[in-house]
Amino acid sequence: MAQVTLNVNGKPYVVGCEDGQEQHLADLAQMFDRQVRQVSQDMGQLGDTRLFLMGALLLADDLAETKARMSAIQADLGRLQSDQARIEARAVSALEGAAKRIEKLANDEAA
Repeated sequence: MAQVTLNVNGKPYVVGCEDGQEQHLADLAQMFDRQVRQVSQDMGQLGDTRLFLMGALLLADDLAETKARMSAIQADLGRLQSDQARIEARAVSALEGAAKRIEKLANDEAA
């Protein structure tokens, strides 16, 4: 198990992680640090626990909004795929009808 030192709000925190996950964890900590620093700028020094709580809640809110948008996009995609299947079926039917009419015309002229 690897250990990485993360800096959040100017303070180091040593955290264990799976080998190879150090950079990913550092990236996540950097995102959290930006959120905590923004809360600190907006609300002043609240103490680490409250800053971390507010930062975590703001990130959780962003995550919830992203999940809601993703659900809406997936629903739209489902509707579009259904529409596409219907349009393709109508196009195939129209082409088959046209082919039958052309075939009939060709047979009528040959007779």
